[in-house]
Amino acid sequence: MTLQASSISQLPGIRHAFFTRSGGVSAGIYASLNGGIGSRDEPDKVTENRARMAAFLGVRPEHLLTAYQIHSPEVVIIDRPWPLAERPRADALVTKEPRLAIAVTTADCGPVLLADGQAAIIGVAHAGWRGAAHGVLEATVAAMEKCGADRARIVAALGPMIRQASYEVGPEFIAAFRAMKADNERFFAPASRAGHALFDLPAYIAARLAAAGIRHIEDLGHCTYSDAGRFFSYRRSTHRGESDYGRHINAIAISS
Repeated sequence: MTLQASSISQLPGIRHAFFTRSGGVSAGIYASLNGGIGSRDEPDKVTENRARMAAFLGVRPEHLLTAYQIHSPEVVIIDRPWPLAERPRADALVTKEPRLAIAVTTADCGPVLLADGQAAIIGVAHAGWRGAAHGVLEATVAAMEKCGADRARIVAALGPMIRQASYEVGPEFIAAFRAMKADNERFFAPASRAGHALFDLPAYIAARLAAAGIRHIEDLGHCTYSDAGRFFSYRRSTHRGESDYGRHINAIAISS
């Protein structure tokens, strides 16, 4: 049901989980632990799935919080839960409040959990290529510092996401990344099709974090696309011609 980062597990008073697709009640293409409010899954099943995840994290179901994600650098610092209809439009959340689980939903994009254990400040970021390129990771670290964290102490963990061997991109993508920064070339490997390349999203995320001064970065190394038994994948579902796809919850909470 869950994957965990050893670096965050060692921090006292902090709980976290990268939830896989197992352990829930959804069926079909959503089987079984679909946490996606925006999916076309049956709402009562998504509610039950999220309640199970909240229980694992030791919070009330209404305290498992996800934003309306827009592939942006927007970060929200929170101190209380919000009604579902009032979810902020953002791609990262930060808090220092106990018993609130902050989370992002993913299905190929990179989930990043961050924690300063000494200051008891946590963050979570949804880092697809667009959000990462536009600064969501740096913005999350800055928001944590605004709350009292020290980036020298922050631990960052990268969860399941699409890996380079499964992430073929076209010439427009490659040109855009090269134009942003010359050494972005290092995140591409040759693909079988002319003009295409394989993009290394986790390496790009880790590089952005390191450049932002994060010294402790752990990558769990799992690929959402290639492991259909454990993970949902937007790209895999698209290639299969499926009508929709499930979403993972990746969450962190201060338990005390």
